Amino acid sequence: MAPENTKHPFEKLTPDFIMDAVESQGYHCDCRILTLNSYENRVYQVGIEDRQPLIAKFYRPERWNDAQILEEHDFTLELEQLELPVVAPLVNREKKTLHQYEGFRFSLSPCKGGHSPELDNLEHLLVIGRLLGRIHLLGSRQPFRHRPALNSQNFGHECVAFITENFIPSEYRESYQTLTRDLLQQIDARLATSPSIVPIRVHGDCHSGNMLWRETAPHFVDFDDSRMAPAIQDLWMLLSGPEDQQRRQLDKILTGYEQFCDFNLAELQLIEPLRTLRMLHYSAWLAKRWDDPAFPRTFPWFNSMQYWGEHILELREQLSALQEPPLHL
Repeated sequence: MAPENTKHPFEKLTPDFIMDAVESQGYHCDCRILTLNSYENRVYQVGIEDRQPLIAKFYRPERWNDAQILEEHDFTLELEQLELPVVAPLVNREKKTLHQYEGFRFSLSPCKGGHSPELDNLEHLLVIGRLLGRIHLLGSRQPFRHRPALNSQNFGHECVAFITENFIPSEYRESYQTLTRDLLQQIDARLATSPSIVPIRVHGDCHSGNMLWRETAPHFVDFDDSRMAPAIQDLWMLLSGPEDQQRRQLDKILTGYEQFCDFNLAELQLIEPLRTLRMLHYSAWLAKRWDDPAFPRTFPWFNSMQYWGEHILELREQLSALQEPPLHL
């Protein structure tokens, strides 16, 4: 556990500091601030006098550089210009979307309401598929030049190395090292046999919590993890349940998707590799952020003997999944 007196840069984000930052952009706050669920960055709904509230996002220091943040902003603004339902940052009078205030970088965006889509509703999946097809059509037109690609090195090998060196209990070290070595060999081999798959700009973290469904369609929010990756990265997290159920879900998603963008069916073989990389990356993400006092408070189950035992069990199940034939239509 992190010591209670640990200081972290985000502790400077008091209500007064947040309002002063927002007001530095010409707004007048009404003193209403709601903290939203975000741990990588800090995100707040801030009340504005005589106007709708704004969303203020304060970026974690040293995670992305300015060029990488601006690439995300430019991507969402391009999507917004095509009238796609994404929440893009507001552009100020100086034509800027990224602002500075007393050592913090932040952005402002409109506040959108809604709820998570029903991923067991095939008609919702059809609509989401259409929108993702349009997003990927634009995403395929040019690459990110500053943001990293999703690959087995940064989402797998580096994460395993960090956990092994800093966090895994000695009782589980040998099991973890042997298991992750076998997993990464399988993943690297699968990626090496997929030369026809071309990475594009994707949302990167396209789960139901990053969509706000309102009336007949969702708004896509939080492109903070946007990067170069196979298109399937934005699709596989929408699938759940037994294989036959996932097949029906995928068929409905692709029916909508391919109205706007071609999909390479060879990418289906990357579903389990990408799922495994996400699991490895998630553990390393928690570990790397453990000096942020919000993490021990919010994720008290992490870094316990029980957690590591269950994590290794889940990874063993993934090794079996990687050896099964990939999902197909």
